[in-house]
Amino acid sequence: MEALPRGAQRGWYLSARRQRDCGQGEDGDDDSEEDGETAPLLPAASGRGSSQRGSSFGLSVFNLMNAIMGSGILGLSYAMAGTGVLGFSALLLMVASLASYSVFLLLSMCTQTAVTSYEDLGLFAFGSAGKVLVATTIIIQNIGAMSSYLLIVKSELPGAVAGFLSGDGSGSWYLDGRLLLLITSVCIVFPLALLPKIGFLGYTSSLSFFFMVYFALVIMIKKWSIPCPLPLGSAIETLQVSNSTADCKAKLFHLSKESAYAIPTMAFSFLCHTSVLPIYCELQSPSKSRMQNVAVTGIGLSFIIYFMSALFGYLTFYDKVDSELLRGYSRYLPHDTVIMTVKLAILFSVLLTVPLIHFPARKAVFLVFFSHLPVSWICHILVTLVLNAIIVLFAMYVPDIKNVFGVVGSTTSTCLLFVYPGLFYLKLSREDFLSPHKLGACALVIFGICVGLLSLVLIILNWINQ
Repeated sequence: MEALPRGAQRGWYLSARRQRDCGQGEDGDDDSEEDGETAPLLPAASGRGSSQRGSSFGLSVFNLMNAIMGSGILGLSYAMAGTGVLGFSALLLMVASLASYSVFLLLSMCTQTAVTSYEDLGLFAFGSAGKVLVATTIIIQNIGAMSSYLLIVKSELPGAVAGFLSGDGSGSWYLDGRLLLLITSVCIVFPLALLPKIGFLGYTSSLSFFFMVYFALVIMIKKWSIPCPLPLGSAIETLQVSNSTADCKAKLFHLSKESAYAIPTMAFSFLCHTSVLPIYCELQSPSKSRMQNVAVTGIGLSFIIYFMSALFGYLTFYDKVDSELLRGYSRYLPHDTVIMTVKLAILFSVLLTVPLIHFPARKAVFLVFFSHLPVSWICHILVTLVLNAIIVLFAMYVPDIKNVFGVVGSTTSTCLLFVYPGLFYLKLSREDFLSPHKLGACALVIFGICVGLLSLVLIILNWINQ
């Protein structure tokens, strides 16, 4: 019997070779392309009720949307202000379409190799170096995602606390964003991240999707509660909209130094590719065509929610929109009850999602650095502590959430969204190089590299000029 690869008994990754042998059998090499569209990824389980196992189509779409939607929704209005309404619409549609196409390439490789994790696709395509590269990219991406969530805590928790207090508490310790961030990280995030299994966090974090939908609805409604032009002095409660000045005219196309943050923020917002393969494995009657329909539906619905929240957020503040959208509402509607509920919902979502992201990040750290060591609680605690310390330091000292979206979006997000799926397909597909999908994969790689490098250079130049 063939021995399992090192670390497989700990569940850190699947053996692609064993999965392929199980799924294909002796005649695996003779499967036609048509069979690959409808054949299940893994062999059907035996026993009563096996045909009913797995997630339904609707639940799989919900799970994928839950993986897609996160802190990026708070930065898309700023991206629209930097590109204009039509420019933003075209870019967002392009990124969503390319995200769907890259999922198609991943699913093609998944059915060909029977691999069920992103890291193992890297292993199958480029050996151990590819696996380590993908795992390292996932570590950086997850650290960036967790940092962006904690930046929201630092930004919004003081305002939420102040909203429940009477009088002016300025200067008080309980309104210090960094101190509140440290307290919540030590008392809530770190203990939850230490849990050996995701358990209830998987269910409670699903509430974050509904919070994002609620957020989008409130943004649309509150467009008529903030005046235009914006007041210069004290905060206001409810005033009529006045579109009588040039400041209140939306720009259809706009190009400035802030435009460099647009595509990285969109890439950050649509990244769900590390979750696609696990969702594929849990799908009822899993096939490439069925999972592609799940991906297209999930990405399409996410596109609608993203676009509507970005549009109405921009049409509320125009060029004065903040890089973190909620800050504008905190400034002009500090005691609005509905805005307060949105803040609490987002903060609740953040505090339950950050520990959840710890799990794949910690798994990738073990995979890269400690695969030769046995599993132990000491190692588990130390890695969790180091990860938590890193993201807290980033959240404390990074001045603006757009910097996280810009840097992480232009590097790791573009790699996971565009570059790696294209490279894996070029390496593993048996099609002719001039076939449509291989040409598409090549274009995806070139697009990801060019856009990522250009955005990163422009962002760095912007920092230098400032």
